[in-house]
Amino acid sequence: MVTDAQVRLLRRKLYEGKSQEGAAAVAGMSVRSARRWQRGELPSQARVPRHWRTRKDPFTEVWQSEVVPLLEADKDGALQATTILDVLEAARPGRYGPAHLRTLQRRIRDWRALYGPDKQVYFEQVHPPGREAAVDFTHATELGVTILGQLLRHLLFLFRLSFSKWTWVDVAFGETFEALVSGAQGAVWELGGVTHVLRHDNLSAATHELKRSGGRFLTRRFNAVLEHYGMESTRIRAGESHENGIAEKANDLVKSAISQALVLRGSKDFRSVEAYVSFVREVVDRALNRQVAERLVEERRFLKPLPPSRVPSYTVYRPTVRRWSTIRIGGRTYSVPSRLIGHEVEVRQHPDVIEVRYHDKVVETMPRLRGEQDHRIDYRHVISSLVRKPGAFARYRFREELFPTLTFRRAYDALCRYRGQRADVEYVRVLHLAATTMESQVDAAMAELLERSEPFDYAAVQAAIVPERPAIPEVRIAPPDLKIYDRLVAGAGL
Repeated sequence: MVTDAQVRLLRRKLYEGKSQEGAAAVAGMSVRSARRWQRGELPSQARVPRHWRTRKDPFTEVWQSEVVPLLEADKDGALQATTILDVLEAARPGRYGPAHLRTLQRRIRDWRALYGPDKQVYFEQVHPPGREAAVDFTHATELGVTILGQLLRHLLFLFRLSFSKWTWVDVAFGETFEALVSGAQGAVWELGGVTHVLRHDNLSAATHELKRSGGRFLTRRFNAVLEHYGMESTRIRAGESHENGIAEKANDLVKSAISQALVLRGSKDFRSVEAYVSFVREVVDRALNRQVAERLVEERRFLKPLPPSRVPSYTVYRPTVRRWSTIRIGGRTYSVPSRLIGHEVEVRQHPDVIEVRYHDKVVETMPRLRGEQDHRIDYRHVISSLVRKPGAFARYRFREELFPTLTFRRAYDALCRYRGQRADVEYVRVLHLAATTMESQVDAAMAELLERSEPFDYAAVQAAIVPERPAIPEVRIAPPDLKIYDRLVAGAGL
C-alpha cells in the first residue's frame, strides 16, 4: 500500500527534474504506481471510509442487555474488557473466548468515548521565572550503588526550578528535617539566589498534623527556615503526588540519567559516599542542567538575594548522660564515654551523624541511626566497667552490640563450649583487650585460633597479639676515677 509520505517524496523528486522511473525508485514504488500518484489527491484523501462490517458482530445480542448495564454501573471507568469477557463466557460457555477480546476492547473504548464517565483533566501551568522551586525525596537504593562493596541504602534529595528546570541533587538517608534543610540550603547557595516560593509535599520533616482539624501545618522550625530565606511554602494535598509534578518528573529524569551513566562507567562501586555525590552532580549537570543554561541565566535575574548566612542544618538536644552511659536522642539510644555519666551534654543531630559535645568540645561523633535501628552501643564506652563486673554480660540488655564483628561472636560461642561458665569472663577480658590495643589485631588472632579448632582462652589471644617483652640485661658501670683528670691537668702544665 502506497503511503502519503511516498507520494510526497515522488512528487518532490519529479519537481526536482528526476525521471518518472528514477523518482519511483527513490519513493519505493513501481512506475505504474508512480503514474497513478504523480498528481491529484494523496492516498489518505482518496481512501473511501468504510461504514460496513467485514464480519458479524459477536456481541450484538448481549451488548445492550448485558454489557452496557455493566459499563453504566462502572462510574470510575475501572472495569476491564477481560473481566466483562469472563462474565459473558461464564454465562455462555464455548461462545466467547480470547479471540473476541480485541473486538470487545474496541467497542468498550468507543462507548466510553461517547457515554462514559469524565476523565481527569490536567491543567498546563505557566511558571514565571524566579517564582518557584520544587523539592522532593526519592528512593535510590534501586540503582544498586555500593560503597566499597556494601550496598548503599539511600535517598536522593532534589531541588528543581519550575521555570528553567535547573536541578540540584544531594544524597540523603532519610526524610528528616536535617536532610531537608541541608539539601535546600545547599541548592540555593549553589544557585546564588532564592525563589519566592518553595513547593513540597506534606513530609513530617516540614509539617505536622493538626489535632482538631486533621489537616497539616508547617512545623515551627521549618517555618523559621523559610522566614530566614524569605520564602513562602506551598504544599500539595495528601496523596496527590501529581500536584508536585515538577519534582516528580525530576525524580524520573535524574534516576534515569544516573542509571545510564553507571552503565557507561562500568562499575557501581565507589570509594566513598562523597565520591558518589560528586559523580551524581556531574551527571545531573551534564544530562540536565547544560540544556537549560540560557533559561537559568534569565531566571537568575528574578531571584531574591541570599541572606547573610546559612541556618544550622542540625537539631540541638541537651540530655544528661544516664548511669548506663547512654543518652536518648530522637527516640533512639546511643552510648557515650562513661566519664560523662551525670553530666549534661550538647548533642547536635546532623543529617548523617550525631555529634556529642561537652563544654563546646567534641568528645564523640557517631553515625546517626536510621530505619528500624533504635540503639547503638560502642563497647569501648562500657568495657572498663564491664571487665570489673563480667557477670553483668549474660543478661545485658544490649549484649548483641558487644560483638563488633562476626569473629567475636564465633569466638564467644567457642569459649562457651571450651570454658563453660567461665566463658563470659574470658570474653569480656578479650573485649577489653580489643579496646586497649587494636580491634583488628584481636579479630585476626581469634580467627587464627578458631581455624585451629583447639580450645583457647583470653591468655592465648593476648599472647598472640602482645608478645612477651625481651629481658633487658642489667648493666653496671663503675663510678669514674677523677684522679685521672688531675694527672691530665698536671701533665699539661696548667
